[in-house]
Amino acid sequence: MEKWLIVLGIWAMCATCAVLFIRGATGRSGKGATSEGRARATSNASAGEGRAALND
Repeated sequence: MEKWLIVLGIWAMCATCAVLFIRGATGRSGKGATSEGRARATSNASAGEGRAALND
């Protein structure tokens, strides 16, 4: 009986960690849209600077 409790406890911990990992890995729709827009603007600006440097 004690062995089963240990095994079930380990499985429960693994399941909890998996759920928390998956929830952390997926972005929220409201928060992700604003940060994604900022990231695109930044990457577009740096890409333009890179093209200008190559043209010089």
